[in-house]
Amino acid sequence: MTSGAVKLITAAVLAAGAGGAAAAQEYPFRDITTAVVWGAGGGTDSINRMIMAEMEKHLPVSINVINQTGGVAGSNGLVYVMNQPDDGYTLVGLSESNVTAAVQGGWDKKFDYWHPFIVGGSPDLISVPADSPYNTLEELVDAAKADPGTIPAAASGAGSIHHLNLLAIQNGAGAEFLFVPYQGSAPGQEAAIAGEVQLVVTSLAEQAALIEGGQLKPLAMLTPDSAEIAGTTVPSAFDIYDGLDQYLPLMQAIGFAVHDSASDEVKGVLGEAFEQAIASDVVAEWAETNNYTVSGAYGEEAQEIFSTLESNFAYTLQELGATEVDPASLGIERP
Repeated sequence: MTSGAVKLITAAVLAAGAGGAAAAQEYPFRDITTAVVWGAGGGTDSINRMIMAEMEKHLPVSINVINQTGGVAGSNGLVYVMNQPDDGYTLVGLSESNVTAAVQGGWDKKFDYWHPFIVGGSPDLISVPADSPYNTLEELVDAAKADPGTIPAAASGAGSIHHLNLLAIQNGAGAEFLFVPYQGSAPGQEAAIAGEVQLVVTSLAEQAALIEGGQLKPLAMLTPDSAEIAGTTVPSAFDIYDGLDQYLPLMQAIGFAVHDSASDEVKGVLGEAFEQAIASDVVAEWAETNNYTVSGAYGEEAQEIFSTLESNFAYTLQELGATEVDPASLGIERP
């Protein structure tokens, strides 16, 4: 055998050994990427950046957060991560609003495609620019009734929880606004401050700093309870319009997910890091400061929560005439 042949054989053996060693490495052995389906600065983005920073303290690698926005109800980001390997190195940062992507034609999967982790959520409220002539929800609704479909409203993207809450206000109060979609909460709130729209529906966590800074004026909480913000009591819309309890409350479930087809090892490692992060003082303090309620559900428990949300959201949208696809055709059961 020539020396050249020996070298080739030796190289092949070494390559095979290196490949076997790589395959035997425990997850994770390289950095993880989380692709958030909503825009930078919004609630889903903020929560993911916070929880990933805590989780990576319990992992041997870093977690990089990017934004992959667009599509219907965050479908661009969902499809992007769906098309990545299910090896746990690409996670999707998502929220309850993404459960409507399928019935709106954004993609063709039920939400049980994912193995989700829920950090928590914050209640929605309806606010107007600080210099708005409207000082109560009744004044705003009366103006909308007087001139239906002319008052522009921001509520993130079509099919988001904020959009559904806007539809609920319309149906419960008998008003009609002009919905203007934005790629996330932050752009919608900026549009309200700039005067591009006359009202905005997003979460308390997302609006609090803007309210405290005098840029937005809160009119009503879209929950049964009132809230104290910047020394002012914001009333519950439920106390103003009886019909709202047919449509509200719709609550947030913000977090991230890995492919449900990922290995048990991947799910286990992520679950352990998630549990440790959720239990930290950092997360508790962050939640209190930013008006969030911590959940901590993941895996089957979180899938059940998202399944219920998917069912409720899908059929609510269908009843409101805002779906492109029949939920039943996707295997989504009626609530």
